[in-house]
Amino acid sequence: MTLTNTEVPGFRAGKWVLDPTHSEVGFHVRHMMVSKVRGAFGVKSATLIASDNPLDFVLHATVDAASVNTNLQIRDDHLRSVDFLDVARFPTMEFVSSGARVSGDEFLVDGELTIRDVTRSITFQVELGGFGYDTDKVYRAGASAKTTIDREDFGLTWSATLETGGLVVGKEVTILLELEGFLTEE
Repeated sequence: MTLTNTEVPGFRAGKWVLDPTHSEVGFHVRHMMVSKVRGAFGVKSATLIASDNPLDFVLHATVDAASVNTNLQIRDDHLRSVDFLDVARFPTMEFVSSGARVSGDEFLVDGELTIRDVTRSITFQVELGGFGYDTDKVYRAGASAKTTIDREDFGLTWSATLETGGLVVGKEVTILLELEGFLTEE
């Protein structure tokens, strides 16, 4: 299905820039096989260049790996270490879109995610939040997105085995995006 700008109320072609103060890259992963640990990263930069067709755009986003925050300093330091993100060698994570599509009621964005210099294809399920002017007459858009990755596919292999056979850190990581951006050029 091909969308047009009349099918996405408020959509505008142009250059969109992410507002890092109103955006978050969150995640959760199983811990000890009994609960989920949640955390977030700061977005370093993101731009989206959109054509008149809402499915025809290029998105490039960079995340500051050292900004990981799970509200526990010792865990955050471990996540920054060579056991996980190795932020001294790999200070950023990147996503570059390769296409967008509609499947049933879902809006999907395909692309390449790079973590620790390992790139894999992923797909985000996206929910558009809407479009409109803020109090300063800046045109804004919002969206939420979700995907799940196997952290081991990106070289994030550290864990320990529990007596029960489970892992201290689960393999599946759910990535949750809350994004807000503004139009800079039409």
